[in-house]
This record gives sequence, structure tokens and C-alpha cells, in this order.
Amino acid sequence: MINKELIYITYQTFPAETANSLQTISNIKYLANNNVTVSLLFPLREKDSTDDIETLKKFYGFTEDFLIKGIPHRYPHGKIKIFPKFWFHVSHFLWARKAVKKNFNEVDRQSNMKFFTRSDWIAFFLARDGQDVTFECHQPSKLRTYVIRKIGNLDNVKVIFLNSLLKESYPKVKYSKILHNGVDQSIFEKTESIKDKYTVIFTGRLSRFKESRGIKEIISWFQDESLNKEFTLKIIGGSKAEVHDLNSLIKSLNLEKVVTVFSWMSRKEVVSMLNKSSIGLLINSSSNQHSLYFTSPLKYFEYLYAQLTVVAPDFPSHVALPFGDNINYFKENDKESFIKALKSASNQEPIAINNLDSITLSRRAREIIKFIY
Repeated sequence: MINKELIYITYQTFPAETANSLQTISNIKYLANNNVTVSLLFPLREKDSTDDIETLKKFYGFTEDFLIKGIPHRYPHGKIKIFPKFWFHVSHFLWARKAVKKNFNEVDRQSNMKFFTRSDWIAFFLARDGQDVTFECHQPSKLRTYVIRKIGNLDNVKVIFLNSLLKESYPKVKYSKILHNGVDQSIFEKTESIKDKYTVIFTGRLSRFKESRGIKEIISWFQDESLNKEFTLKIIGGSKAEVHDLNSLIKSLNLEKVVTVFSWMSRKEVVSMLNKSSIGLLINSSSNQHSLYFTSPLKYFEYLYAQLTVVAPDFPSHVALPFGDNINYFKENDKESFIKALKSASNQEPIAINNLDSITLSRRAREIIKFIY
């Protein structure tokens, strides 16, 4: 058996209450479970950043052992409050260049060592150094277009796109594969849960790229008797300030018995709430191109595996999801189509667990391994 070694290096930091950090940890977990020796390297760029594996195990709820190394980050990002985007890009570039030069210039290119990253600059510097690197592309950007144009045709570069629409944005990549996100099936216990047929649940951040996902409008729609006499809504994942703000709105609309908001929860607590619900809600704003065309939300795959039916805006990104033809769509900012979609979802049977192996992270890890080794 070939010894498969993978260095996953990212400009993300850990721990963090973000879907992106959870996605990274979950994918590493399943790569490790499929006989890949994985090392995670990342910048210690936040006050709470740590490479203590026991701390990360507790935060993310995993038990696997793999090497974790935090690399010092002595750059402006997070320290200078004005022009944050500018300092992020400067710091990302400088940290990536130094991390590659200091740690990997001497890696034996004849070995079976591979690199995996979500960082544009990490991919760029590794590729130019001749290393075998796989870049996971989650959305387009001007920087990403520049980097992929420079390295996309190299024999030592492979690119994973999260959906077909994203791949179509970069047609000239030499080696590429489409792989949606997936569900960590291990967090779902095989126990029977009593579901409320009319409980709608949303999990995740209430804003995206500092823009509202539109959750306040959804809440206001529950003033309609055709909703509040039948359905209840649970929202999980807001910050303390967001929870306070939404609770004020809910109180002003007299919806305290209909809509409940919770701040960030552990994975175990979220799964427990999902298992008692029946309808999962996806919500985003069409003003953001990533949400409209390129998102592959972790929560969607968790909804399916928790045996929920799904309601979502009729965005191209949602239609492109696995089992997208099973989603109950509504038109953005259209209360009547939302009500119709909820009623349809409440009468729909969820997709059987036996048919969901294709969306598991275990399957995704095997596809990644097949692609890069």
C-alpha cells in the first residue's frame, strides 16, 4: 500500500465559529479515517488561535489524531482596524510566501507528499515551487482568477470546484473535479427522534460577508395566520448581539410563541435540534454572487441526513445542489411562494438515509484521494 501523506495548509485559523473552519476540520477527519497521514498547518493570527489538539477536539467534536502546527503570524491583519480588506490581502500574501519558503522548499518532490489548500497564495507559491498541490475553490474573485490563470495549466496543480457553475467560471484548468460539500454522518446518532411535522429550522450565521441573509423578513412573514397557526421557526447560530436584536423584533411582532432564536451551539446540540425538526431552511441574499451561484452549504447536507425536507430560494446555486430537484423553492422576497413552499415541504417525505451515501464526507474523502493520488 502506498503511504499517502497530505499537508493541509490554510490561511484560516482555529478554533472559529465558522462553517469554513468546520468544513476544513471535517474533511481532514475523513481523510485521516481513509488512511491518509494528514498534517494541518495554519496561522496563529487571532488571540484565541491554538494548535492544541485537545482544545480543537473539544471545540469541533472530533476524536481523530493528526499533526496540527500553528505558524506565527506577525502581520497587520486583525491588528489594524482601517482598510481591513487591504491588510487581509497583504498579510495573506506575506504569510503564505514565508510559510512556503520556510517550511516546504526542501520537500522531496519524488516522495508521495501532497499539499491541499483553500488559500490562493499558498496554492500559487507551492505550485511555482514545483510541489504537488490541490486547490479547493469555493468562489470566484479577481485574485482567484489571477492565480488560477497563472497555475491552472501546470501538471502539478489540481483544482476542486464546489459546484458546476463554479467550474464553468474557470474552463481552462487542466486537472479539475467537481465535489460539493458533504455531511459528517458520524455526528448523527442512529436513534429514533420524535419530529414535529411543522417545525422549521435554520442553522448557521445570520449574515454573510457582512450582509443580512434576509432572516428578519422571514420572521416578519410568520405574522401571517396561515403560517403562525401551523408552523414554528427555530433559528440557531446568531451572535449574542444578533440574538438580542432578533428577540426584540420577535417581541414587537408578538411572535414569541412562534419564533425562537438561539446563539451558537455545539455540533451535538445542533444535531439534537435538527433531529426534532422536520423542515430545514436555506436563506441567502441574491445581492451576493457567491450565494446566488456558488454556495454549497454544509447545513443543507445536514438537513438531508437529519431527515428533513428543505425549503430554499430558487437560486441557481441551490438548484445545482445534489438532490436539488427535491428542494421546495420559493421566490426571494415573496411571502406567498414561501408559504406555498413550506406547506409542500410539510407534506413531503424526506430522502431515505440509504440513498444519501453520495453526500457523506466519507464518500467525499474517497473521491479526493482518488483524484489527487
